Amino acid sequence: MAVPTIAKGPSPTRRAPRGRTRYRLPDVAWGYAFVAPAIALFGVMGVYTIVYGLSLSFATWNGFTPNWRWVGFKNYSDLLWNDPRYAPRVHQAALNTMWVMIAVPVLTVLVSFPLAVLLNSVRRLKTVLRSVYFLPQVTSGIAVYFAWMYVLQPDGAINLLLRSVGLGSLQQPQGWLGNTTTALPTLIVITVWSSVPVSMMLYLAGLQAVDPTLIEAARVDGASSWHITRHVVWPLLKPITAIIVLLALRDSLQGFQTFLVMTNGGPGDHTNVLGLETYRLAFLSQLNPTLGLSSALGWMLFVAAVILAAINLRVMRRVT
Repeated sequence: MAVPTIAKGPSPTRRAPRGRTRYRLPDVAWGYAFVAPAIALFGVMGVYTIVYGLSLSFATWNGFTPNWRWVGFKNYSDLLWNDPRYAPRVHQAALNTMWVMIAVPVLTVLVSFPLAVLLNSVRRLKTVLRSVYFLPQVTSGIAVYFAWMYVLQPDGAINLLLRSVGLGSLQQPQGWLGNTTTALPTLIVITVWSSVPVSMMLYLAGLQAVDPTLIEAARVDGASSWHITRHVVWPLLKPITAIIVLLALRDSLQGFQTFLVMTNGGPGDHTNVLGLETYRLAFLSQLNPTLGLSSALGWMLFVAAVILAAINLRVMRRVT
C-alpha cells in the first residue's frame, strides 16, 4: 500500500527579529544627508569652540598676536591664590556669588510658591493676573534694568515713597545702588523679581496637576487650607522645587547681565560676581593679556555648574 505524500508548499519567508528594522541603503544615506548640516554646525560652533576655550585657559594671549604662550595651570593658580592682582578680586567675587546663590533660590521659592497658590485659588480675572505677574519675563531686560536704576536713584521713587510714609530714616542719600551695604541685597531682590514669573508658572502647572481627590480627602478629615498646602500639596511639588532651585543656581552662578548693566561690579567691587569678573577679564581689563585668565575662570564656573547639576539630580531622584 502506497504511503500518500503530502505536497509541500513554498517555504515561509524568514522574518526579521522583533525590535530590529532593516533600512535600505538609500534611506540611510538620505538620513545622514539631512542631519549632516546640523552635525557640521555643532562641530564648528560647539566642539571647536569648547576645545579652543579649554586650550586658551592654559595660555596667555591678548587677542591680537598670532601665537599663544603656554603657561599650563598658571592661570588657575593666579586666579585662586598666586597673583595679588587677580586673586583678591576673584575671592571677593566668589563671596558675592555665594550670597547670591544662597539668597536667590530661597527667595524665589518663598515668593513664587505662595503666589502660585494664590493665583490657583482665584476665581475671577485669573488669566489677566497671570499675564500681569508673567510680564517681567517677557519685558526687555535692558529696559527693565534702566527702569530699576531710575527708581533706585537718590531722588527716585523708593526714597520718595519712604519719605512720604514717614520712613525717611530708611532713605539712601547715595541711592540704593551707591551704598555698599544695600547694593548687593538690592540686586538680589531684582534678580528674584525677574526669576519669579517662570517659577510661578512651573508651580501653577504642578498645582493644576494635583489630584483633586487628595485635597477633598484631606478636607473631609478636617484639615485646614494651611495643613493641606503644607502636608499634601508641597510634598507633591518637590520635584518642581528642585528644578526651580537648579535654574536659580544656574542664573546666580553664570548670570551677570543685571550686575553689568546696573552697577558694573561697584561700588568698590561689592557687587562683583564671578560671571561679571569673567567678562571683565576678557574685555575690560587693562592688564593685558587676560583672555587666558578669563577662559580659566569660565571653566571653573563650568565645573561648579556641573557639580551643582549632579547634586541636584541626586536630590531629585530622592524626592521623586
